[in-house]
Amino acid sequence: MSMPSNSASFMSQSMSSGSNQSRETFRKFFECWLTEQNQQLQELVSASKHHPRLSIDNPNNGYPYTSGNGENRDNEDVLRPLIDRVVRHHEQYYRAKSRWAHHDVLAMLSPSWRSSLEDAFLWIGGWRPTMAFHLLYSKSGLQLEARLAEFIRGLSAGDLGDLSPSQLTRVDELQRKTVKEERELTEELARHQETVADSSMVELSHVVTELIENGEASRDGDGDESGRVESTLAPKEEGLVEILHRADDLRLRTLKEVLDILTPIQAVQFLIAAAELHLRLHDWGKKRDEATHQQVNGVAPSQRS
Repeated sequence: MSMPSNSASFMSQSMSSGSNQSRETFRKFFECWLTEQNQQLQELVSASKHHPRLSIDNPNNGYPYTSGNGENRDNEDVLRPLIDRVVRHHEQYYRAKSRWAHHDVLAMLSPSWRSSLEDAFLWIGGWRPTMAFHLLYSKSGLQLEARLAEFIRGLSAGDLGDLSPSQLTRVDELQRKTVKEERELTEELARHQETVADSSMVELSHVVTELIENGEASRDGDGDESGRVESTLAPKEEGLVEILHRADDLRLRTLKEVLDILTPIQAVQFLIAAAELHLRLHDWGKKRDEATHQQVNGVAPSQRS
């Protein structure tokens, strides 16, 4: 298969052939998607730098529900298509993930293309939806602190440091709703995980163990009992697919609903922070994994790239 020009083409080509639906294929898709995310990050940063500074005393200061002056409206006309394109990029990722989950849900829940560092912070195969609010509050606080003197003088960048009272109220309401849904999914996953010790699994493990001891089955499960093993595990995996789909849906809905609360420039700032955190955590994790691999294989520090 020739290398497609973007992740969307890669997904289309890969899904058109069942033989290509492998973990390695999704890893390549994910790396392609990351490259595109990095490109979009540069566009977001550039758009943010060209956004006009605003005055807090100006009634047309770009806060939600105000018309804004002509310059701000022109700038928003530039920002909104970029924001929509970034959101579509995330939608594309979750569509691909959903399709691959039906083929190999275990790979989606324990992705080998992510680092050990990233894996330690995963929740049902991805980021916790409630993390979006911690990210928002962290970036808001950092931006406000960085220009506190300007804020006192009545200057504003219209960024996340300028969240209005009505915005904060809506964020708080959304956070409460998201916490509730996230907790429900966590509890549902726990209940489903407990089914690994239900009567069907306990009985099957005992039967297969006896077959192995009697020399009638192999430990790798390739014998006559493999059909029964697969039929018993199938509903377990189907349940995981459903839970993963709901978790990804909550992730995407949370992203969109947070962006809906923000002004265009605030949405750009939020997407910048999210992309920076995602890309840097991935880079740091890969570097740490590589260092660990080199240590295990006896490579001296001076020999490391």
